[in-house]
Parts: sequence; structure tokens; C-alpha cells
Amino acid sequence: MSNQSSETMKTQVFYEAEQMQLEEKPVPVPAADDVLIHVKSVGICGSDVAYYFGKSSLETDDGKGPLVLGHEFTGEVVAIGDQARARFSVGDRVVANPVQANPNSKWSQKGLPNLCDEKRVLGVSIDGGFAEYAVSDSNWTYKIPDSVTYDQGALTEPLACGLYAINNLNAEPDHTVAVYGPGPIGLMMVQILKSRGVEQVILVGTRDYRLKRGAELGADHIFNVADSSSGHYTEDLGQAIQDLNSGELADRAILATSALSAVDSALEVTGRHSTIVLFGLPGDEDVMNVPILDTILMDKTIRFSWLAPNTWEEAIQLIGDGAVDMNRIISHTYPLDDLVDGITKVRNREDNCTKGVIKVSE
Repeated sequence: MSNQSSETMKTQVFYEAEQMQLEEKPVPVPAADDVLIHVKSVGICGSDVAYYFGKSSLETDDGKGPLVLGHEFTGEVVAIGDQARARFSVGDRVVANPVQANPNSKWSQKGLPNLCDEKRVLGVSIDGGFAEYAVSDSNWTYKIPDSVTYDQGALTEPLACGLYAINNLNAEPDHTVAVYGPGPIGLMMVQILKSRGVEQVILVGTRDYRLKRGAELGADHIFNVADSSSGHYTEDLGQAIQDLNSGELADRAILATSALSAVDSALEVTGRHSTIVLFGLPGDEDVMNVPILDTILMDKTIRFSWLAPNTWEEAIQLIGDGAVDMNRIISHTYPLDDLVDGITKVRNREDNCTKGVIKVSE
């Protein structure tokens, strides 16, 4: 069977830095284990911005296009491969986990498909969701309830990643937790922590409009560490945390940012038997500096978190239950034709942009 139909679809094809074209392409035909999704909504991720502006290489064989970007997408099932018919029906509302591993690989069998050498990633190594139709392996596709809109569901992937990082944090209700980075995933992390009963969540950032949104979404305290004109500015975050925490430093810190200054700060403001989780993706040459003796004497744990193994169903439930309010995180929507404009505005944070979503079809 051909992997393309005679029908065509509108798609955005990325070639190289700042080179993307709106083109007509054949609609793909699902293989035996696949579903064909009529794409509805796609989140613009920071990695899409990095790919478009040439700050990061793709995971294609040569690191380049042509490729359809977009790995945060939802839609409606319109065709099903023979082996996927037992699990899906035409008309199902679904979200794709873009990290599509070999279910039988060593790491998938260990419950860590994020580490599978054989994985393909939609929108990163194979075509993704910035198109009217996209194919997804049914093993990595999930139904979403009617109570979850397509726009909300498009943010399941970043939520699932943030949820895995929060699981690695092992925060207890009586802990003081510092969340660095009030971007979309940081705002999701605040809500996850509060839904788990953490009593004191501190959000740290550099832009008041995002910090204030974090306070609206449950952060108990917000601190701006960059803008001295801000009413939330603090020059000494460690002291500010001690003032809130009976003289103790933070029990936990999680970094939803790649800024090395945030890594340095997290090491400074966490106390005895604390855990720090690094989530934000750094540059190729970035190196963290750890004060080893102090870290040992305080019996700290430093963890890293990569992708979203085994968190998708819980992430969908958090959205469906309203525990994580995606409507307060999505700030801008754009049609597929305006993808480049959307990516540019997300990068430049124009109009206080927090999270942009491409509405491919209504």
C-alpha cells in the first residue's frame, strides 16, 4: 500500500533556519498500527522556535528539513490501520504522544520509552502536526474526553513532561518548593504541586506578567529576580525563602527554564536533604557548576528529567478535572497560514505572549 493518498492537504514545511513554506502535500495513509488524525490544534513549543530560528538541529538523519514541525497536537481520528481498529474508531478525539518508541525495546520494557534508541519523534525526526492531517502510532495515541477542548488537549505533551519532572521531585505537602520559570510548563508545575497539597509553592522569574499569572494559578509567593522596579523584586532570594520558611532554605527546587543563572540560584537557595530537578533544556555547550562539598554536606540530590514516560493518562485526567487550567496559560491563537508569525511572536514574547496555539481546523 502507498503511504500517500491522492487527496492533498495544506501543510507548513520547514526546510532550514527561517525557511518555511505553506504547501499542498498528499494526505498520508496510516500503516497497520497507525491512526490518521485530522489535526485540530497544535501548541507552539520552545523547541519549534529553536528549530525555526536555527538554534537547534532536528533529529532527522542530517539534522535538517524538509520536515513538518509540531509535536503538541490534537485532532479527530479519520482513518485507522488494520491492527489499530481494536483500540480506535473513526471520530475519536485524540492526542498524540510524539515520542513513539519501539514498545518491545529494552528501555520501553523497563518503563522508560523516553530512553529508547529506536524512538521516532513526531515533528522532530518525522513529520508532525503543523498540517491538516498527521499520522500517529496507535500505541502512543490517547483518547481525550469531551470535556477537554482541542486547544486544551494540545498542551497535554508539555503537561505530561512537567508531570514526570514533578514526580522526580518527590515533593511532600509540608515542603517549600521553588519553581523557576513562569512559562507555560512552570505554570503547569505550580498547579500540579498545589493539586498534590504542597503548602508553600514559590514561583521565581523575571517578568511580572507571567509571575502574576502564576499567582492567579495558585503560587503562594512570587519573586522577580531581575527587574528591580518590580514590586515583587528580591535581591536575595535565599533570604526571602528563609523569611517564609522559619529560617530554612527550600526543600525542593525545579527548573522549568534552561537559564544557567537559575541553576546556580537553585543550588544556593535549597537546604538540607533537598532535591533539585533540572528540566529546562540547555544549549549544547552549557555546563553547570556545582559546589561539591556544600552539596555533599547538605545531603542534596540533583536530578534531571527528560520527556514524559508513563504520565499521559494522568496528564489528560488533570486537564479534564480542571486541576490544571490550560485556558489561563494559552494566551494567543493563530491559523496554520500564520505559523511563522506565531513562532516569531512566541519567541519575542509579543503582547505578553505566554503560550501560542495554532488552530489548524475548527
